Amino acid sequence: MRALGIDFGLKRVGLSVCDRTGTLVSPHGTIVRTTRQALFDELAEIIHNETIEAVVVGLPLSLDGSDTLTTRQARNFAESLERRIDVPVHLMDERLTSAQAEEELNAAGLRGAKRKAALDSQAAVVILRSWLDSVTS
Repeated sequence: MRALGIDFGLKRVGLSVCDRTGTLVSPHGTIVRTTRQALFDELAEIIHNETIEAVVVGLPLSLDGSDTLTTRQARNFAESLERRIDVPVHLMDERLTSAQAEEELNAAGLRGAKRKAALDSQAAVVILRSWLDSVTS
């Protein structure tokens, strides 16, 4: 199943995609948010062009597992996206994904501006990889 991972943010939205087998997850860039509608339009275009069959949105819970303002915003975003597209939208706990993404970028030797630019899409990779692991195990 081809899936799209989303690291939701108020300024930037990181994206990742997996291959049809769900084995390989790759960064798919970052959308810099302008308007809510423009974000949904761009995501719908990607979902169509990449023949996406499922969307996974990272759910930013607090470390103790409780909801925060950002958690509610991510839930609202996922619900709004699901109303606009014809594929299921899943939520995936994203606690510590940014830290894991930073470690992976460090290991790859990315520093400075290149690392900052890649962080959101790498976090989306971690989110999608975690979801794939949870549905295949």
